[in-house]
Amino acid sequence: MTRKLIDKALLALCVFLLVSPAIGFFLWMLSLAFKNEVDNLAYPPVFIPSPPTLDNFRKVFDSGPFFQYFLNSITVSGLATLVALLIGVPAGYGIARLKAKKLLLTILIARMTPAISFLIPLFSLFQALGLTGTLAPVVITHLVITVPIMVYIVAGYFETLPMELDEAGLMDGCSPWQRFRHIALPLARPGITVAAILAFIFSWNNFIFGAVLAGRETRTLPVAIYNVLTFEQIAWGPLAAAAILVTLPVLVLTLVIQKEIVGGLTAGGVKGG
Repeated sequence: MTRKLIDKALLALCVFLLVSPAIGFFLWMLSLAFKNEVDNLAYPPVFIPSPPTLDNFRKVFDSGPFFQYFLNSITVSGLATLVALLIGVPAGYGIARLKAKKLLLTILIARMTPAISFLIPLFSLFQALGLTGTLAPVVITHLVITVPIMVYIVAGYFETLPMELDEAGLMDGCSPWQRFRHIALPLARPGITVAAILAFIFSWNNFIFGAVLAGRETRTLPVAIYNVLTFEQIAWGPLAAAAILVTLPVLVLTLVIQKEIVGGLTAGGVKGG
């Protein structure tokens, strides 16, 4: 009993040490967003707004078409995740069943390569096609983010499914597509859900592709935050307010479907064991 209590205490301490910096930064960002600029520049720093103000959020909405940028982010991240599902799930299944580890490593290299390496040739290509400034090139380039994540997570999940299931389907006369569609796909749904959520979040937070390829009307939210900055002085209040507005949709999404995320990761770990 004592040993279990010590283990739980150590686990709680480790979780606290890992999570507390992120919570602290988020609370400080909230403080900046609801304070006026005088308090944001005060020394010593003022943590609790007195009184709280919404002026920083008003400045963000007045600085540009925020809702248009929000819809742009939803469109880009949603389409990039959907295409990644259509491509990555069957690819992950094939890689898992063929045990093509080298192919999986090659796909991961595309994800680990710096984004600027793709931007130079892709920008020239989209410019020649007359697509720069539209959402199409942003969605296409975000596949570099979403597809590798999808393939990597889904392939690892498919590997945990027993080969006996495929053999049973083969004995019943199922084709490879039928075995994938009716056997593997339903069992891997928790892992696919986790992969889709992570792909959407990574796509939502991407900055560099939208900054280079998008136009004034097709910017995504991370690019809109960058436009809050000024050369004369950093307006910490509006910047923090814009950061909260960008973070809030992903945060709410994670809180709403946290059970699916934990369930998918746990199920994959149990089957892997």
